[in-house]
Amino acid sequence: MSGWIRIKSVFTQRYEGILLILPWIIGFLLFVSFPLCYSLYMSFHSVRITGNGIFTEFVGWKYYSNILFQDGGVFYDQLLPFLRQVLFMIPIIVIFSFMIAIMLNQKFFGRGLFRAIFFLPVIFSSGNVIQRFLSQGRGELGFLEKYSISTALTQYLPGSWSTPIVTVLNSFILILWYSGVQILLFLAGRQTISSSVYEAARIDGANPWEVFWKITLPAMMPFVLLNTVYTVVDLFTFPGNPIIASVNPTQYGPTSALIWVYFIIILLFLGLVFLVLGKASRGTTFTR
Repeated sequence: MSGWIRIKSVFTQRYEGILLILPWIIGFLLFVSFPLCYSLYMSFHSVRITGNGIFTEFVGWKYYSNILFQDGGVFYDQLLPFLRQVLFMIPIIVIFSFMIAIMLNQKFFGRGLFRAIFFLPVIFSSGNVIQRFLSQGRGELGFLEKYSISTALTQYLPGSWSTPIVTVLNSFILILWYSGVQILLFLAGRQTISSSVYEAARIDGANPWEVFWKITLPAMMPFVLLNTVYTVVDLFTFPGNPIIASVNPTQYGPTSALIWVYFIIILLFLGLVFLVLGKASRGTTFTR
């Protein structure tokens, strides 16, 4: 009897998960799947839209070859520096949001107000607002110019690396402003750890540093993975994204090929994240 109850519980949990993602699946099939497949089709065709209809001519891998090997101005001159910049932005956002969530989980006066303050930018920071801040030079760290840090980085690092590093540092405040959702997720994750585990650690004589490395961090690794994936997807739709800015709505074939190359790069980033953090996220958890 107990075995039947266990099997029934497993099936119930599985069906509950399917029901939760069913609206997304229906929305994807109805509104996303056809445009996605059609854009892949156009990336291999020359597309002409006239008053008599849509005419396509198969060109094979021509557009992909142009992007990667022949006319790679957007790919090599704009996209690769942006990818280097993202490599610096991801750990900054994840680490900052993790530490802020740990602090906001403590009991102190005005905790709810501070949580709201850190989440408010998520509500107000639309693409246009962020772009306006960037164009006005807001969010820069003044000490970079004051102490010639930017000049030193430019002198001692190759231009391919110094430029994205300086760009990240110059928009450091705005990068931290992008951490609201991650802080919220880390807060939720931190509250899943049972307080009895910390009480047992204190009884055994563990200091706060040991508690953090032996309990908090291992239990939070699934949320580190979740927030890293969210940050990767969020940054690849950043307002300063060179691929989004270079989309030409009149060149259907080349633009579709460029978008698919970009999509593959995003998948590679996500695959790297799962490869690095996936195993660690399946470690020990201490739930309530």
